[in-house]
Amino acid sequence: MRNSAKLLAAASAIVMLAGCATRPLGPTVQVFPSPNKPFDVFQRDQFECGQYASAQVAGGAEAVNNNAVATTAVGTVLGLALGAATGSGRVATAGAVTGGVIGGAIGANETARGQAGLQGRYNIAYSQCMYSRGNQVPGFAYAAPPPPPPGYYPPPPAGGYPPPPGAYPPPPPGYPPPPPGYPPSPPPR
Repeated sequence: MRNSAKLLAAASAIVMLAGCATRPLGPTVQVFPSPNKPFDVFQRDQFECGQYASAQVAGGAEAVNNNAVATTAVGTVLGLALGAATGSGRVATAGAVTGGVIGGAIGANETARGQAGLQGRYNIAYSQCMYSRGNQVPGFAYAAPPPPPPGYYPPPPAGGYPPPPGAYPPPPPGYPPPPPGYPPSPPPR
């Protein structure tokens, strides 16, 4: 019985340590300085955007780890209850150990998924911050400026616009215009 308790404690500790989430240490996305941006300004952008992204995921690792601890505890209790239902102390201990290991494995899997989610949220916040400072982030493209609102177009040049390329030249002086409703005559060849 004493060895089983030690085995339970050791198995739970190993499973718990294997499944700990940590705060992201840095971005896993590429960001490049904009053309003609000094490198020291780019480094300052990196530092400040890293701080911003860290603030966006603050507390996330603790929440993921608390979920893993709860999953392991539930697995241990369920295994102990199942083993105790048989009425044997050895089976109850084995059930607790098995439940702790299975619960710990499930908790470790949830921790890995939570860690991936934290890293994704960190990367998004970091990319948005770096992009807003004018740096180049692959996958983000600058949008074309919108057209000016109606009524704000510049006035036409004095004398009007020139004819478009390929337009008919004006008729010679003294040439009568075509009658109304008829298309203009074709140019001479």
